[in-house]
Amino acid sequence: MGLQLAGGASAPKAREFDVRNTALVGIYEISKLLASPNRLESTLAGVLALLSSFLDMRHGLIALLDASGEPEVVVGSGWSEDSAKRFFERLPERAVGQIVATKMPLVVENVATSPLFEGSDLSEWGPSDGRTFSLIGVPIKDGDAVVGTLTVDRVYDERSITLFDHDVRFLTMIANLVGQTLRLHKLIARDRERLMQEKAWLEKGDRLPHAETKINGVKGVVGSSPALRAVIEKIRVVAKAKSTVLLRGESGTGKELFAAAIHNLSPRRSKPFVKLNCAALPESVLESELFGHERGAFTGAVNMRKGRFELADGGTLFLDEIGEITPAFQAKLLRVLQEGEFERVGGARTLKVDVRLVCATNKNLEEAVKRNEFRADLYYRISVVPIFLPPLRDRKGDMEPLANEFLRRFNAEQGGRLSFSDSALQVLNACAFPGNIRELENCVFRTATLAQGSVITDRDFSCRNDGCLSSVLWSGSLERSAPAGAVAALAPPRDRLASPAFPTASERVDADSQADDASPLPQNYVAAERDARSDRDRLIDAMERAGWVKAKAARLLGLTPRQIGYALQKLRVEVKKF
Repeated sequence: MGLQLAGGASAPKAREFDVRNTALVGIYEISKLLASPNRLESTLAGVLALLSSFLDMRHGLIALLDASGEPEVVVGSGWSEDSAKRFFERLPERAVGQIVATKMPLVVENVATSPLFEGSDLSEWGPSDGRTFSLIGVPIKDGDAVVGTLTVDRVYDERSITLFDHDVRFLTMIANLVGQTLRLHKLIARDRERLMQEKAWLEKGDRLPHAETKINGVKGVVGSSPALRAVIEKIRVVAKAKSTVLLRGESGTGKELFAAAIHNLSPRRSKPFVKLNCAALPESVLESELFGHERGAFTGAVNMRKGRFELADGGTLFLDEIGEITPAFQAKLLRVLQEGEFERVGGARTLKVDVRLVCATNKNLEEAVKRNEFRADLYYRISVVPIFLPPLRDRKGDMEPLANEFLRRFNAEQGGRLSFSDSALQVLNACAFPGNIRELENCVFRTATLAQGSVITDRDFSCRNDGCLSSVLWSGSLERSAPAGAVAALAPPRDRLASPAFPTASERVDADSQADDASPLPQNYVAAERDARSDRDRLIDAMERAGWVKAKAARLLGLTPRQIGYALQKLRVEVKKF
């Protein structure tokens, strides 16, 4: 019974079991050593010392190579530090080069007869009682790149030959562990360098520079809020397809940046990215810009000109403010989207193009379709994949890095060294910025231009000096766009009779508990039902103008988003989902 260790049919199985068990123990011990917080050289020396306990070896070398392939760190077992590096340098360049070039293990059974070692001085290998040596070398990789080699040598005999296969597999696994450790050491070193740089900035009294957050090729987008990352993840998926994308959101949310991101993340990234603002051009000019024109097509057309569709062939065409084009031009654009073909203005030859279309709008296209201002068939063509870009007020945590990025650009342009104080950042974080990122950039540049010292404080902002352009802009917009006689009713309520359907902040109404048994208007109103209809109409009008965004409608009405939510529930207004 049991395994026979000498002779008999079961001896090979017993030896195989013993070898495998030894390898497992060796990997376990070496992995523990690699996880210890020691200097890299000490850790690698410990790895070689452990290897000598699990392998039949005389010497071992771990050499880490720099970008040019030269040895940067050499650690040896059985050698002194100086002799280890000297021995590695005397290894034939062809042998080391073969490991690096092929990224595969190298086994030399007898170095004395190997062509790779022809002409080499073997006296450095030490006394061998007349016997020669074998060499095993495996690559150390970081990803797919070879960053070093692990080599061991042993006395050449018949017994050692039978262990080559096992030892190569074992050493390859150890080399993989070493490669992972090297990658971690590099990451830690880079992080330590970053911390040292930040410490130097702080010691000089400067604020830390905030670099752009580039997520998966999204150049220029700054921030890491959950709302922003959700958009980036969707864009990353959508970019792989050819489907038309409609970017929706308020003005100033960065639609052009995200359109460029879709192109840069797509298979079309090597082709042109062409953009055009449809609202900036009249219909006649827009047609020529998109489709091109032939010579003599109209007065001033002295040469043939390619349109944006031709220029974007094979790439991506971004049409901003798509909701502003006229119904007549919508029909012409629809044909291009359906057939992929068009004629230049004044031309008769039909041209075909392969263009991926990305559109953008801050307009409520659904309402425009209902009012017959926008073709339903074109709407379905451009809104294959709608993506809603979050306003700045919904990107919690992005305000500070954005402001610092704009200040960095200002300093780069003006050669200054301005920074924000804590009080300045508190002012920025407290503002809703209805103009979104564009307004924030304007605010930072204006404040930096007028700042008196090298540090921007809360007193430098226009809003602290009764000169906030945003408040003037939105106040004027509210007065111009509100229905006649409704401005007073839509202003922030100063008493309980200002707008019965919209509660004041001091009321703290629990909408859930009173949703069924409370009337939206007090019962002592003589025309309660008429007033309810009036409030409902004003609320719906504000929601439509805001694209059914509660926070934006709240600003139009001079209320809080909570009050808008309460009014929607009390007046039984169903919120539209886009």
